Amino acid sequence: MLNCPLSSSLDIFGDKWSLLIIRDMMFFHKSTFGDFAKSAEGIATNILTARLQNLEEHELIEKLDHPTSKAKVLYKLTNKAIELLPILIEIQLWAEKYMEIPTEIKTQIKEAKKNKEEYITTMIKKLKKQMAS
Repeated sequence: MLNCPLSSSLDIFGDKWSLLIIRDMMFFHKSTFGDFAKSAEGIATNILTARLQNLEEHELIEKLDHPTSKAKVLYKLTNKAIELLPILIEIQLWAEKYMEIPTEIKTQIKEAKKNKEEYITTMIKKLKKQMAS
């Protein structure tokens, strides 16, 4: 289907690695290439480079100078990416029903299940605060 919103969106962030980078930034406060490379899923550096570039081109992340190292850059989520938070929460809630979930994610899911709207609102405020700093 031409111009299908789901298909068009998946063209931008629909691969495993892009969503995992966004997840790492949202939930685990990762912000450098090295941080993402150390993720448990084991992304290859060439794929990581390509996904970071794609996310930046689609304005889901922005690249900034690192404050203490000229050899590093920082990546920050944009408002556009932060608006994906409710979708990521829903995916995690769905996964909890059908899959084995790591402990660190179980804690987030437990918090989200208490009061999903409040959890999402609080997380969005935290992420926007991080984005501003």
